[in-house]
Amino acid sequence: MAFQHLAGRVWVCPGDPDPASVQAGVALVADERGSVLVDAGQSPAHAREIQAALRAAGLPPPRWLVYTHHHWDHVWGACAWPDVEIVGHVAGERLLREEAARPWSHRYLREQVRADPRLGPSFRARALAVDSWDGFAVLPPTRTFTDGLELPVGVTATHVGGAHAPDSTVVAVPDSGVLLLGDCYYPPPAHLRTPEDGPDLDLVRRLLTDDIHWYVASHGPPLALAEARAAVAAEA
Repeated sequence: MAFQHLAGRVWVCPGDPDPASVQAGVALVADERGSVLVDAGQSPAHAREIQAALRAAGLPPPRWLVYTHHHWDHVWGACAWPDVEIVGHVAGERLLREEAARPWSHRYLREQVRADPRLGPSFRARALAVDSWDGFAVLPPTRTFTDGLELPVGVTATHVGGAHAPDSTVVAVPDSGVLLLGDCYYPPPAHLRTPEDGPDLDLVRRLLTDDIHWYVASHGPPLALAEARAAVAAEA
């Protein structure tokens, strides 16, 4: 696991390419005034690996942590990040408060899968991701927004919603020409998906602009603008 420089102030650390691991990548916007981490990692163990990768790359620790949305593979590492302000959409804050109240453990995961087998892939991945439940906590954002928010270091978070998650947010670094997409255009999570569900191409088209040169989804490699446009055209 290693951070790779993408453009300007933006560094990306890819997740596991194996879909069964359900491990999202993260990004860091490095700034001497305070860095911004986009998404927390899927677990405390994953967060510690990200922290080691930050140190190896000589990158500063984050001052802010921005959630692209509330799904576990983007937020369960938050409890391992000290001294950060967690930023997220107000809808995600409500959902994460509900998640925080659940009695997470391997036993609870097994019980939930028995009650709803469709949860199996996600919950098995969670069981593998969390090596210890001691000290584990689901953390809602401590600073919320409705439409959008700009941090003091010129990083903006904008709510876009969509079928994947009601709180889906994209994070822009305009001076670096980068837009971090999270999972915003993905179909709903697998246990909620129907055969008719597919990528939200209309949402993607609205996001493509000549002012942004790189587009980064959480579960795929960064795409240059021309590549992103070609990918959308191929899906249509």
